[in-house]
Amino acid sequence: MLLANRNYNLFDEMFKDPFFTRSFGNSSTQIMKTDIHDKDGNYMIEMELPGYAKEDIKADLKDGYLTITASKNETKEEKDAKGNCIRKERYTGTCNRSFYVGEQVTQDDIHAAFKDGVLSLQVPKDMPKIEDAPKLITIE
Repeated sequence: MLLANRNYNLFDEMFKDPFFTRSFGNSSTQIMKTDIHDKDGNYMIEMELPGYAKEDIKADLKDGYLTITASKNETKEEKDAKGNCIRKERYTGTCNRSFYVGEQVTQDDIHAAFKDGVLSLQVPKDMPKIEDAPKLITIE
């Protein structure tokens, strides 16, 4: 009898079926693997984003935090010889990472490039702090 076998789990076997496998990759492709190097007074940030296009990636600087966001919307459809839909899957995902770069860094100070699935960012390491000149108060 099939159910008497304690090593057999109906749900484990069911989800091994190819119908239930994700065709868009696994969770490790969503991790934004990042290397940061200190080079010539700059931080060189290299972030792996395989499968993403340049249009899928956004870099935002706010309150001293540099945030990289990658979003993807994908649809995969398989049809039989008659053109009937056999399987149609949709994938929507967003991942992001933030780095504190300092409030004195501006958008113009950061240089970015995307090539071969790697986003490269150059961020100045030491920016001089902008201090306001003392303002005198008139005493009457």
